[in-house]
Amino acid sequence: MKIGCPTEIKPQEFRVGLTPAASQEARAHGHDLLVQSGAGLGAGFADEDYLQAGATIVDTAQEIFANADMIVKVKEPQAVERQMLREGQLLFTYLHLAPDPEQTKDLLASGCTAIAYETVTDDQGGLPLLAPMSEVAGKLAPQMGAWTLQKANGGRGVLMGGVPGVAPAKVVVIGGGVVGTHAARVAAGMGADVTVLDRSLTRLRYLDDMFGRLFKTGYASAATTAELVIKADMVIGAVLIPGAAAPKLVTRAQLSTMKPGAAIVDVAIDQGGCFETSKATTHQDPIYEVDGIMHYCVANMPGAVARSSTLALSHATMPFMLDLADKGWQQACTDEPHLLDGLNVHAGNLTYYAVGMALGIDVLSPTLALKS
Repeated sequence: MKIGCPTEIKPQEFRVGLTPAASQEARAHGHDLLVQSGAGLGAGFADEDYLQAGATIVDTAQEIFANADMIVKVKEPQAVERQMLREGQLLFTYLHLAPDPEQTKDLLASGCTAIAYETVTDDQGGLPLLAPMSEVAGKLAPQMGAWTLQKANGGRGVLMGGVPGVAPAKVVVIGGGVVGTHAARVAAGMGADVTVLDRSLTRLRYLDDMFGRLFKTGYASAATTAELVIKADMVIGAVLIPGAAAPKLVTRAQLSTMKPGAAIVDVAIDQGGCFETSKATTHQDPIYEVDGIMHYCVANMPGAVARSSTLALSHATMPFMLDLADKGWQQACTDEPHLLDGLNVHAGNLTYYAVGMALGIDVLSPTLALKS
Protein backbone atom coordinates (compact mmCIF):
# COMPACT_ATOMS: atom_id res chain seq x y z
CA MET A 1 0.00 0.00 0.00
CA LYS A 2 1.09 3.59 -0.61
CA ILE A 3 0.94 5.56 2.62
CA GLY A 4 1.00 9.36 2.38
CA CYS A 5 1.81 11.93 5.06
CA PRO A 6 1.23 15.60 4.18
CA THR A 7 2.44 18.61 6.13
CA GLU A 8 -0.15 19.78 8.65
CA ILE A 9 -1.60 23.15 7.62
CA LYS A 10 -3.83 24.00 10.59
CA PRO A 11 -2.46 27.24 12.14
CA GLN A 12 0.44 26.61 14.53
CA GLU A 13 0.16 22.82 14.13
CA PHE A 14 3.69 21.43 14.27
CA ARG A 15 2.96 17.75 14.78
CA VAL A 16 3.32 15.19 11.99
CA GLY A 17 1.31 12.06 11.26
CA LEU A 18 4.27 9.75 10.65
CA THR A 19 7.62 9.67 12.42
CA PRO A 20 10.72 8.32 10.68
CA ALA A 21 10.52 5.29 13.00
CA ALA A 22 6.94 4.57 11.92
CA SER A 23 7.99 5.03 8.30
CA GLN A 24 10.77 2.50 8.75
CA GLU A 25 8.33 0.00 10.28
CA ALA A 26 5.90 0.46 7.39
CA ARG A 27 8.69 0.09 4.86
CA ALA A 28 9.75 -3.17 6.54
CA HIS A 29 6.18 -4.39 6.00
CA GLY A 30 6.59 -3.75 2.28
CA HIS A 31 4.68 -0.48 1.98
CA ASP A 32 5.68 2.64 0.09
CA LEU A 33 5.87 5.92 2.01
CA LEU A 34 5.25 9.37 0.52
CA VAL A 35 6.11 12.23 2.88
CA GLN A 36 5.74 15.89 2.00
CA SER A 37 8.97 17.86 2.22
CA GLY A 38 9.20 19.64 5.57
CA ALA A 39 6.33 17.68 7.13
CA GLY A 40 8.39 16.67 10.14
CA LEU A 41 10.38 19.85 10.76
CA GLY A 42 8.05 21.20 13.43
CA ALA A 43 8.55 18.02 15.46
CA GLY A 44 12.30 17.95 14.87
CA PHE A 45 12.44 15.44 12.01
CA ALA A 46 14.33 16.41 8.85
CA ASP A 47 13.59 15.14 5.34
CA GLU A 48 16.86 13.20 5.52
CA ASP A 49 15.50 11.24 8.50
CA TYR A 50 12.59 10.05 6.38
CA LEU A 51 14.83 9.25 3.42
CA GLN A 52 16.99 7.08 5.66
CA ALA A 53 13.81 5.32 6.83
CA GLY A 54 12.98 4.42 3.22
CA ALA A 55 10.36 7.05 2.49
CA THR A 56 10.09 9.13 -0.67
CA ILE A 57 10.01 12.90 -0.22
CA VAL A 58 7.61 14.82 -2.47
CA ASP A 59 7.15 18.56 -2.81
CA THR A 60 3.41 19.10 -2.54
CA ALA A 61 0.34 17.86 -0.72
CA GLN A 62 -1.32 17.40 -4.10
CA GLU A 63 1.18 14.65 -4.92
CA ILE A 64 0.42 12.96 -1.61
CA PHE A 65 -3.35 12.99 -2.04
CA ALA A 66 -3.18 12.04 -5.73
CA ASN A 67 -1.00 8.96 -5.21
CA ALA A 68 -1.48 7.58 -1.70
CA ASP A 69 -3.94 4.83 -0.87
CA MET A 70 -4.00 5.87 2.79
CA ILE A 71 -3.51 9.38 4.18
CA VAL A 72 -2.11 9.52 7.70
CA LYS A 73 -2.42 12.88 9.48
CA VAL A 74 -2.79 14.41 12.91
CA LYS A 75 -5.52 17.04 12.67
CA GLU A 76 -8.76 16.94 10.72
CA PRO A 77 -8.28 17.71 7.01
CA GLN A 78 -8.69 21.40 6.29
CA ALA A 79 -11.04 22.59 3.54
CA VAL A 80 -8.37 22.62 0.82
CA GLU A 81 -7.27 19.11 1.81
CA ARG A 82 -10.81 17.76 1.81
CA GLN A 83 -11.16 18.78 -1.81
CA MET A 84 -8.22 16.50 -2.68
CA LEU A 85 -9.66 13.38 -1.05
CA ARG A 86 -11.10 10.86 -3.47
CA GLU A 87 -13.45 7.89 -3.56
CA GLY A 88 -11.94 4.74 -2.09
CA GLN A 89 -9.09 6.57 -0.35
CA LEU A 90 -8.50 5.80 3.32
CA LEU A 91 -8.05 8.68 5.78
CA PHE A 92 -6.62 7.93 9.22
CA THR A 93 -6.49 10.94 11.56
CA TYR A 94 -8.35 12.89 14.23
CA LEU A 95 -11.69 14.10 12.87
CA HIS A 96 -13.93 15.44 15.70
CA LEU A 97 -16.94 15.61 13.37
CA ALA A 98 -19.76 16.27 15.86
CA PRO A 99 -19.25 20.06 16.03
CA ASP A 100 -18.08 20.37 12.42
CA PRO A 101 -20.88 20.02 9.84
CA GLU A 102 -18.79 21.49 7.00
CA GLN A 103 -16.03 18.92 7.38
CA THR A 104 -18.60 16.14 7.65
CA LYS A 105 -20.33 17.28 4.45
CA ASP A 106 -17.04 17.41 2.56
CA LEU A 107 -15.91 13.98 3.73
CA LEU A 108 -19.24 12.47 2.71
CA ALA A 109 -19.01 14.14 -0.69
CA SER A 110 -15.46 12.86 -1.26
CA GLY A 111 -16.45 9.19 -1.10
CA CYS A 112 -13.44 8.41 1.08
CA THR A 113 -13.30 6.03 4.04
CA ALA A 114 -12.36 7.90 7.21
CA ILE A 115 -11.27 6.28 10.47
CA ALA A 116 -11.04 8.69 13.40
CA TYR A 117 -8.36 8.26 16.04
CA GLU A 118 -10.67 9.61 18.73
CA THR A 119 -13.32 6.87 18.44
CA VAL A 120 -11.10 3.77 18.20
CA THR A 121 -11.66 1.78 21.41
CA ASP A 122 -9.95 -0.93 23.45
CA ASP A 123 -10.95 -3.88 25.64
CA GLN A 124 -11.26 -1.67 28.72
CA GLY A 125 -13.63 0.77 27.02
CA GLY A 126 -10.87 3.35 26.66
CA LEU A 127 -9.81 5.41 23.68
CA PRO A 128 -6.20 4.36 23.05
CA LEU A 129 -5.49 6.79 20.20
CA LEU A 130 -7.02 9.76 22.00
CA ALA A 131 -5.40 9.01 25.36
CA PRO A 132 -1.85 10.18 24.51
CA MET A 133 -3.04 13.59 23.38
CA SER A 134 -5.46 13.78 26.31
CA GLU A 135 -2.50 13.21 28.61
CA VAL A 136 -0.55 15.98 26.90
CA ALA A 137 -3.49 18.41 26.86
CA GLY A 138 -4.28 17.65 30.48
CA LYS A 139 -0.73 18.43 31.56
CA LEU A 140 -0.68 21.61 29.47
CA ALA A 141 -4.04 22.91 30.71
CA PRO A 142 -2.89 24.23 34.13
CA GLN A 143 0.25 25.65 32.52
CA MET A 144 -1.80 27.54 29.94
CA GLY A 145 -4.36 28.50 32.56
CA ALA A 146 -1.64 29.90 34.82
CA TRP A 147 -0.41 32.02 31.91
CA THR A 148 -3.97 33.20 31.21
CA LEU A 149 -4.34 34.20 34.88
CA GLN A 150 -1.44 36.63 34.60
CA LYS A 151 -2.59 40.24 34.78
CA ALA A 152 -0.85 41.16 31.52
CA ASN A 153 -3.15 38.67 29.78
CA GLY A 154 -6.32 40.02 31.38
CA GLY A 155 -6.37 37.53 34.24
CA ARG A 156 -6.80 38.01 37.99
CA GLY A 157 -3.08 38.12 38.63
CA VAL A 158 -3.20 35.07 40.90
CA LEU A 159 -0.17 32.82 41.39
CA MET A 160 -1.03 29.13 41.19
CA GLY A 161 0.90 28.08 44.29
CA GLY A 162 0.59 31.29 46.25
CA VAL A 163 3.39 32.31 48.62
CA PRO A 164 3.68 32.16 52.42
CA GLY A 165 0.78 34.16 53.80
CA VAL A 166 -1.03 34.27 50.44
CA ALA A 167 -3.51 31.53 49.47
CA PRO A 168 -2.95 29.50 46.27
CA ALA A 169 -5.25 29.61 43.29
CA LYS A 170 -8.48 27.62 43.49
CA VAL A 171 -8.73 25.31 40.48
CA VAL A 172 -11.82 23.30 39.52
CA VAL A 173 -11.43 20.48 37.00
CA ILE A 174 -14.72 19.31 35.48
CA GLY A 175 -14.24 15.70 34.40
CA GLY A 176 -12.10 13.04 36.05
CA GLY A 177 -10.98 11.11 32.98
CA VAL A 178 -7.56 11.12 31.37
CA VAL A 179 -7.48 14.87 30.73
CA GLY A 180 -8.89 15.77 34.13
CA THR A 181 -6.59 13.46 36.06
CA HIS A 182 -3.45 14.80 34.43
CA ALA A 183 -4.66 18.39 34.74
CA ALA A 184 -5.36 17.93 38.43
CA ARG A 185 -2.00 16.32 39.10
CA VAL A 186 -0.10 19.14 37.42
CA ALA A 187 -2.21 21.91 38.98
CA ALA A 188 -1.76 20.37 42.42
CA GLY A 189 1.95 19.97 41.73
CA MET A 190 2.07 23.72 41.05
CA GLY A 191 0.67 24.23 44.54
CA ALA A 192 -2.93 25.07 43.62
CA ASP A 193 -5.99 24.11 45.67
CA VAL A 194 -7.60 21.61 43.26
CA THR A 195 -11.01 19.94 43.15
CA VAL A 196 -11.97 17.38 40.48
CA LEU A 197 -15.66 16.90 39.65
CA ASP A 198 -17.12 13.81 38.01
CA ARG A 199 -20.45 11.95 37.87
CA SER A 200 -18.96 8.46 38.14
CA LEU A 201 -18.68 7.37 41.75
CA THR A 202 -16.38 4.56 40.67
CA ARG A 203 -14.04 7.08 39.09
CA LEU A 204 -14.21 9.39 42.11
CA ARG A 205 -13.31 6.50 44.42
CA TYR A 206 -10.35 5.65 42.20
CA LEU A 207 -9.14 9.26 42.19
CA ASP A 208 -9.55 9.53 45.94
CA ASP A 209 -7.68 6.27 46.54
CA MET A 210 -4.85 7.26 44.19
CA PHE A 211 -4.53 10.99 44.79
CA GLY A 212 -6.57 11.78 47.89
CA ARG A 213 -3.79 13.78 49.51
CA LEU A 214 -2.97 15.65 46.32
CA PHE A 215 -6.40 17.02 45.35
CA LYS A 216 -10.05 16.85 46.39
CA THR A 217 -12.96 15.24 44.56
CA GLY A 218 -16.62 16.11 44.27
CA TYR A 219 -19.77 14.81 42.61
CA ALA A 220 -20.54 16.90 39.53
CA SER A 221 -24.13 17.85 40.25
CA ALA A 222 -25.31 21.12 38.75
CA ALA A 223 -25.49 22.68 42.21
CA THR A 224 -22.00 21.62 43.25
CA THR A 225 -20.51 22.70 39.94
CA ALA A 226 -22.13 26.13 40.20
CA GLU A 227 -20.99 26.55 43.82
CA LEU A 228 -17.35 25.71 43.07
CA VAL A 229 -17.21 27.73 39.84
CA ILE A 230 -18.14 30.85 41.84
CA LYS A 231 -15.09 30.37 44.08
CA ALA A 232 -12.64 29.30 41.36
CA ASP A 233 -9.73 31.25 39.96
CA MET A 234 -9.45 28.69 37.14
CA VAL A 235 -11.92 26.19 35.69
CA ILE A 236 -10.65 23.44 33.40
CA GLY A 237 -13.21 21.71 31.20
CA ALA A 238 -12.20 18.10 30.66
CA VAL A 239 -15.45 16.31 29.78
CA LEU A 240 -15.64 13.85 26.90
CA ILE A 241 -18.48 11.84 25.37
CA PRO A 242 -16.72 9.71 22.70
CA GLY A 243 -17.43 11.09 19.24
CA ALA A 244 -20.27 13.31 20.44
CA ALA A 245 -20.57 17.03 21.08
CA ALA A 246 -19.42 17.98 24.56
CA PRO A 247 -22.20 18.91 27.02
CA LYS A 248 -22.44 22.56 28.07
CA LEU A 249 -21.76 22.46 31.81
CA VAL A 250 -21.18 26.15 32.57
CA THR A 251 -23.65 28.67 31.15
CA ARG A 252 -23.03 32.27 30.17
CA ALA A 253 -25.24 33.37 33.04
CA GLN A 254 -22.85 31.68 35.46
CA LEU A 255 -19.94 33.80 34.21
CA SER A 256 -21.39 36.78 36.07
CA THR A 257 -21.04 34.84 39.32
CA MET A 258 -17.33 34.15 38.78
CA LYS A 259 -14.43 36.25 40.01
CA PRO A 260 -13.45 38.97 37.48
CA GLY A 261 -10.37 37.82 35.57
CA ALA A 262 -10.87 34.14 36.36
CA ALA A 263 -9.57 31.77 33.68
CA ILE A 264 -11.44 29.09 31.75
CA VAL A 265 -9.45 26.43 29.90
CA ASP A 266 -11.68 24.33 27.64
CA VAL A 267 -9.84 21.15 26.67
CA ALA A 268 -13.10 19.80 25.20
CA ILE A 269 -13.14 22.47 22.50
CA ASP A 270 -12.38 19.91 19.76
CA GLN A 271 -15.83 18.48 20.48
CA GLY A 272 -17.50 21.88 20.68
CA GLY A 273 -16.46 22.81 24.21
CA CYS A 274 -18.15 22.32 27.57
CA PHE A 275 -18.69 26.02 28.37
CA GLU A 276 -21.54 27.87 26.67
CA THR A 277 -19.20 30.76 25.79
CA SER A 278 -16.41 28.62 24.32
CA LYS A 279 -15.20 29.11 20.75
CA ALA A 280 -12.10 27.58 19.20
CA THR A 281 -8.94 29.68 19.23
CA THR A 282 -5.40 29.15 17.94
CA HIS A 283 -1.91 29.31 19.42
CA GLN A 284 -1.50 32.59 17.53
CA ASP A 285 -4.44 34.22 19.33
CA PRO A 286 -5.27 31.86 22.19
CA ILE A 287 -7.39 33.83 24.68
CA TYR A 288 -10.43 36.08 24.63
CA GLU A 289 -12.69 37.68 27.23
CA VAL A 290 -16.42 37.26 27.81
CA ASP A 291 -18.09 39.14 30.67
CA GLY A 292 -14.76 39.64 32.40
CA ILE A 293 -13.77 35.96 32.27
CA MET A 294 -10.70 34.97 30.27
CA HIS A 295 -11.16 31.97 27.94
CA TYR A 296 -8.33 29.76 26.64
CA CYS A 297 -9.83 27.47 23.99
CA VAL A 298 -7.01 26.37 21.68
CA ALA A 299 -8.24 23.44 19.61
CA ASN A 300 -4.85 21.77 19.15
CA MET A 301 -3.16 22.30 22.49
CA PRO A 302 -0.69 19.38 22.10
CA GLY A 303 0.69 21.07 18.98
CA ALA A 304 2.53 23.44 21.31
CA VAL A 305 4.82 20.58 22.36
CA ALA A 306 5.01 19.03 18.94
CA ARG A 307 7.92 16.63 19.39
CA SER A 308 6.65 15.03 22.58
CA SER A 309 3.11 14.89 21.18
CA THR A 310 4.19 13.39 17.85
CA LEU A 311 6.21 10.65 19.51
CA ALA A 312 3.42 9.80 21.95
CA LEU A 313 0.80 9.75 19.18
CA SER A 314 2.94 7.66 16.83
CA HIS A 315 3.52 5.00 19.48
CA ALA A 316 -0.25 4.59 19.78
CA THR A 317 -1.27 4.83 16.12
CA MET A 318 1.52 2.82 14.48
CA PRO A 319 0.14 -0.69 15.20
CA PHE A 320 -3.26 0.28 13.82
CA MET A 321 -1.72 2.03 10.81
CA LEU A 322 0.31 -1.08 10.00
CA ASP A 323 -2.75 -3.29 10.39
CA LEU A 324 -4.74 -1.12 7.98
CA ALA A 325 -1.89 -1.11 5.47
CA ASP A 326 -1.15 -4.83 5.73
CA LYS A 327 -4.75 -6.06 5.48
CA GLY A 328 -6.76 -3.22 3.99
CA TRP A 329 -9.34 -1.42 6.11
CA GLN A 330 -12.11 -4.00 5.68
CA GLN A 331 -10.10 -7.01 6.83
CA ALA A 332 -8.38 -5.00 9.56
CA CYS A 333 -11.74 -3.84 10.94
CA THR A 334 -13.16 -7.35 10.66
CA ASP A 335 -10.28 -8.76 12.67
CA GLU A 336 -10.32 -5.91 15.21
CA PRO A 337 -13.81 -4.65 16.16
CA HIS A 338 -12.26 -1.87 18.23
CA LEU A 339 -10.79 -0.44 15.02
CA LEU A 340 -14.24 -0.62 13.42
CA ASP A 341 -15.42 1.69 16.20
CA GLY A 342 -13.17 4.29 14.59
CA LEU A 343 -15.05 4.19 11.27
CA ASN A 344 -16.86 7.53 10.92
CA VAL A 345 -17.37 7.87 7.14
CA HIS A 346 -17.49 5.38 4.28
CA ALA A 347 -18.40 5.89 0.62
CA GLY A 348 -20.71 8.83 1.19
CA ASN A 349 -22.28 7.43 4.36
CA LEU A 350 -21.90 8.56 7.96
CA THR A 351 -21.15 5.54 10.13
CA TYR A 352 -20.86 6.90 13.68
CA TYR A 353 -24.10 7.28 15.61
CA ALA A 354 -23.06 10.05 18.02
CA VAL A 355 -22.04 12.25 15.10
CA GLY A 356 -25.30 11.54 13.31
CA MET A 357 -27.28 12.52 16.40
CA ALA A 358 -25.27 15.73 16.81
CA LEU A 359 -25.67 16.78 13.18
CA GLY A 360 -29.06 15.29 12.33
CA ILE A 361 -27.67 13.01 9.61
CA ASP A 362 -28.79 9.45 8.91
CA VAL A 363 -26.23 6.84 9.88
CA LEU A 364 -25.29 3.58 8.18
CA SER A 365 -24.33 0.84 10.61
CA PRO A 366 -20.54 0.37 10.52
CA THR A 367 -21.13 -3.37 10.28
CA LEU A 368 -23.16 -2.86 7.09
CA ALA A 369 -20.54 -0.46 5.77
CA LEU A 370 -17.94 -3.13 6.38
CA LYS A 371 -19.92 -5.68 4.38
CA SER A 372 -20.42 -3.24 1.52
